[in-house]
Amino acid sequence: MATHSIPPADANPGAPVGAKPRAPGGAAVRAKHAASLIVLRSGNSEPHMLMGMRGASHRFMPNRLVFPGGRVDRADLKAPCATSLSPATERALRKRTNGAMAHGLAAAAARELLEETGLSLGHPPRLDVLQYLARAVTPPGLPMRFNARFLVVEEQHVHGKLAGDGELEGLRFWGMTEALALPLALPTRRVLERLRQWLAMTPTERDAETSMPVLLRDRGWLME
Repeated sequence: MATHSIPPADANPGAPVGAKPRAPGGAAVRAKHAASLIVLRSGNSEPHMLMGMRGASHRFMPNRLVFPGGRVDRADLKAPCATSLSPATERALRKRTNGAMAHGLAAAAARELLEETGLSLGHPPRLDVLQYLARAVTPPGLPMRFNARFLVVEEQHVHGKLAGDGELEGLRFWGMTEALALPLALPTRRVLERLRQWLAMTPTERDAETSMPVLLRDRGWLME
């Protein structure tokens, strides 16, 4: 496994390397739709999540432990799928967007998982196995912003050999305690904390949560 130095947590962990906030009066940067997929391994003493380290050359969150994910491409909006989203997940993804983007977010999550880890939800992917967890929006004023949705899939629904395109280094399953002990970027920490709460819920409680999420504002990040 490659070794990396992990920087301390900071107020704007999504800022590109060397980035400066836009000047007063400058045009606001619109947050791009993005999706991350948490592959969850259950059955141990605690949950484990598939995560990897973004290299130092990345503009967004360099040297950070993250989940597989990325921005939605235009092709994702009409990408073929083997199954549709579950009603609860589609309802959550359609919040503040539309049906086409809800599909695109799920398709992007599946595509990024395959590209970055070598693991697949099928060809074409199954979307019914995806569950909604949270949304996080990069603080305003930064030159690179994302409106990211975080989805969860159980490990038994993914197939393939762990490899990927090299964008995430040192890919492996991290235990919840191990991951939270690191100086994680703020949104990653909040998503893991949210996941821990979500895992303690019943399916009915989870469905209710996706329709009425708790809104948080933390150091400029909008999270729900």
